[in-house]
Amino acid sequence: MSSGAAVSRVGALEHRYLSGTFAELCRIESPSGREGACGERVIAELRALGVSVQEDDAGARTGSDCGNLLARIPARAELTAGGPPASVMLCAHLDTVPLQAPVEPVLLDGFWENEHEGILGADNKAAIVVLLALARHICREGAPLDVELLFTVAEETALAGALAFEASSLKSAFGYVFDHASPIGEVVIDSPSHYRLQADFRGAAAHAGIRPELGRNAILAAARAIASLPIGRLDEGTTVNVGMIAGGTAMNVVPEHSSFVAEVRALDEERAETLVAEIVDRVHEAANIPDCDCDVDVNVQRSFAGYRLAGNSPAVRVAEAALRACGREPVRISSGGGSDANALIAAGFQTVNLANGTERNHEPGERVGVAALEEMLDVALALLEQAAELSRGVGR
Repeated sequence: MSSGAAVSRVGALEHRYLSGTFAELCRIESPSGREGACGERVIAELRALGVSVQEDDAGARTGSDCGNLLARIPARAELTAGGPPASVMLCAHLDTVPLQAPVEPVLLDGFWENEHEGILGADNKAAIVVLLALARHICREGAPLDVELLFTVAEETALAGALAFEASSLKSAFGYVFDHASPIGEVVIDSPSHYRLQADFRGAAAHAGIRPELGRNAILAAARAIASLPIGRLDEGTTVNVGMIAGGTAMNVVPEHSSFVAEVRALDEERAETLVAEIVDRVHEAANIPDCDCDVDVNVQRSFAGYRLAGNSPAVRVAEAALRACGREPVRISSGGGSDANALIAAGFQTVNLANGTERNHEPGERVGVAALEEMLDVALALLEQAAELSRGVGR
């Protein structure tokens, strides 16, 4: 935090709660599709505060054992300056990427890490615990506006939970997600469109030692297709990755089937569409090489749309004012990652993705500092204050 940092809005009680509850949440396994136990913990915490929680049908629609959770905490009348209260939404996702190892949080030099060689789950349990701590604080101290807390499922599987959520049910004019693994103070104003491509190759099986010339090798076709693709960071706003490959039945059989899954991310939608078309063409060309001669089906899906936020939008202005109130100078960034903000914006709900101070998300060695958790809570409270001021016409 800069030398002009504001005094923390919360005390030692909330700080102890943050660390203890964060470690507890991380121990609850919640990879996409199995968010139920984490969701139950969130519901229990909120209901103990007297906050009602609604669960939608996103579980059935996404293959999860839990739906999206929406809670509302009303403003305290004496804090609303006499007018009808405004409303703001804060969002976190319940799921994590698949676990490589059991999660046992340990505190090392001020940072929470996994004792084992695997993810910690700070993405996005750091945000979950901040929203729960925020709920505890405003249930006790009150808030100058209504607060909506949204906990989504299946974010790590192409934002499926947020895409299934009925954004029109929100009463807020805008909202925030804390889901960018970078230093607190960064504000994501540019996020990519995302395309998923699956190529399925069909050749012909044959004994690899006796009659290989009768086979048509689907793995060879897939390998040649992948080798022809532009992979990695193609430019500042565009990436391509092949993340999964499968095929074959046995070492001594010319493989009849093979497949791979790739993704394209681009800040420029036209660039994304052009690149997807190029990849599809290269896959078909590789399948038709004479010594492969395989059939191929390519399935293309746009997982989510990108966005670019106006710097003078109310949501961005409130976010930057809140960060400054906490002693952070806002930094506007473009991101190569998607978040629930992509899905909510596509549904017509203005949302800003804010950095949460976590590090190495999706990797063994993922970690988050105790100070980052505490500062995130301060930023969340400042968002409420600034959104309330905006609703009263202060600082416009």
